[in-house]
Amino acid sequence: MLWKACQKDGLLGQSILILKDIEKDIKIEIPEPAKRILDTLHEAGYEAYVVGGCVRDSILGREPGDWDITTSAKPEEVKKLFTRTIDTGIAHGTVTVMDGKEGFEVTTYRIDGEYEDSRHPKEVTFTSNLVEDLKRRDFTINAMAYSEEDGLIDKFDGLSDINKKLIRCVGDPGERFSEDALRMMRAVRFAAQLGYTIEEDTREAIRALAPTLSKISAERIQVELVKLLVSQNPGEIRELYETGITGVIMPEFDKCVGEVQNNRHHAYDVGEHIVRSVENIRADKVLRLTMLFHDIEKPSCKKTDAEGVDHFHGHADKGAETAYAILRRLKFDRDTMDLVRKLVKYHDHRYPAEKKAVRRMASAVGADIFPLLLEVHDADVKAQSDYKREEKLAWTKEVRELFEEIERDGECLTLAQLCVNGKDLMDLGIKPGKELGLILKAMLSDVIEDPSHNTKEYLLEESRLSAIRESISL
Repeated sequence: MLWKACQKDGLLGQSILILKDIEKDIKIEIPEPAKRILDTLHEAGYEAYVVGGCVRDSILGREPGDWDITTSAKPEEVKKLFTRTIDTGIAHGTVTVMDGKEGFEVTTYRIDGEYEDSRHPKEVTFTSNLVEDLKRRDFTINAMAYSEEDGLIDKFDGLSDINKKLIRCVGDPGERFSEDALRMMRAVRFAAQLGYTIEEDTREAIRALAPTLSKISAERIQVELVKLLVSQNPGEIRELYETGITGVIMPEFDKCVGEVQNNRHHAYDVGEHIVRSVENIRADKVLRLTMLFHDIEKPSCKKTDAEGVDHFHGHADKGAETAYAILRRLKFDRDTMDLVRKLVKYHDHRYPAEKKAVRRMASAVGADIFPLLLEVHDADVKAQSDYKREEKLAWTKEVRELFEEIERDGECLTLAQLCVNGKDLMDLGIKPGKELGLILKAMLSDVIEDPSHNTKEYLLEESRLSAIRESISL
């Protein structure tokens, strides 16, 4: 078919306007479980289509994450047709139909009533009209439906907007965003994931209604922020700022925008440096969150010397705590909060590219975290000026090689790698408690300075152990 040929040959952008005239010829391969559900509904006399993101992604040649189904059948009618169902959102017409271990959301065509909380309609009315159901959806590219019998149903020119690489609301954008304020972040997120731009009326509505995001739960905002950050275009953070969204969800970032850095190491203001550093690191949630927050406290730590040069002493330590506070506010998990805080805290540390110094730093931050810290360093440098950039990147390369050598040689970086443990010390009469912990810590420090000292004979030698105990008691 022409559709499959266009996908295969990479001609999708040029061909969609042609395909718009022959929508019935577009073929989407629906997975067998979803197809069985559609067939069952059709055989019972109901309309049924796959709808939304799965249609959009199929058109784009992307692998859909979920296959949602919309139907003229009422929820109770859906439940009668299938042996295993879950009432996941039955008040709003959604039943999850289980096929083996896989679940498919089947939702009745509906018309949403008035929205009172920028998320949920006060009431919904079921309808037999597919178009009425599609009208309530957020963006045109998500308001397409498909079945093998009827082909593509595209009443709001979603296919055309795909061709234009455009994010545009279905109908009045003000109404769509008033229904669910999170759609404003979704617009920016889709633009980031797909490399699209936001249609101007849609963008202006976001600017006008951004304050209503304060009604949205932190958990939902977190999900959209992470999806944007790990997308191929995390620089769309700029769009979050330009439309006023960061002013609501992350006002700390707004203080960074326009904050000049009169320092030869920098070429951009703090906000732009942050965005570019996010763009320069791989698409990992923790790493991109780290870059988003690594300089978040530079504005509050800024000092200008007599020569007019700006300095930001202490911004890493202060930024680490601010990053933790923001992540906590957005309901991130504890592991993410702790890891980002540590990476922000140490992102600006400098030390000689020598094995002893590398061992110290790797031990301080954790051997598992240390390679991430080097990635953070490189992303930071690449978002600075050209001044000594090659030297800075060469330093990271050398440190990384030294760390790999340290790991390859099995040099001790942690208490777990120490040849002496708590039991060994207790066998010598040292009681469990603070002293025992301090002794082990002192031994680890010794071994980090000189890995050859990591033997029981050396560490437990009587005079040496006595000296350690004496120094601890002082």
